[in-house]
Amino acid sequence: MAIIALASVLAAAAMGGGFRGMQLSGSAKQIASNLRFTRAQAIATGQPQRFVIDPHAHTWKAPKSHHGEIPPKLAVAFIGAREVQPHPGEGAIAFFPDGASTGGRVQLSSGKAQWTVDVAWLTGQVRVTHGTVEP
Repeated sequence: MAIIALASVLAAAAMGGGFRGMQLSGSAKQIASNLRFTRAQAIATGQPQRFVIDPHAHTWKAPKSHHGEIPPKLAVAFIGAREVQPHPGEGAIAFFPDGASTGGRVQLSSGKAQWTVDVAWLTGQVRVTHGTVEP
């Protein structure tokens, strides 16, 4: 029974990219969750809210003191509206009381694996996709 359990764990790690793959998917899901939280806060408070990411420092901030770090071994890229950029090198996605946003994309990658978190500008919908880095 122990051998079967060990084989299952090893197979799952190999299929998911191992520890780095778990960090990659976990970080993407955490960012997506906090983007959704930021949107919900904008709708609930009736006030615009911002999610801020610093790709160089591997950190992000959301409303109500929500913040986090992205493992340093992961590559981070942000694409978004320059108008809401808080400081050079940082990116932001603003959400409005009607649920819309300025839109943006956060890409996390490790090796050939890549997770992308997209925010639609018109609806504010947050979508996470998994794929591979294009050459």
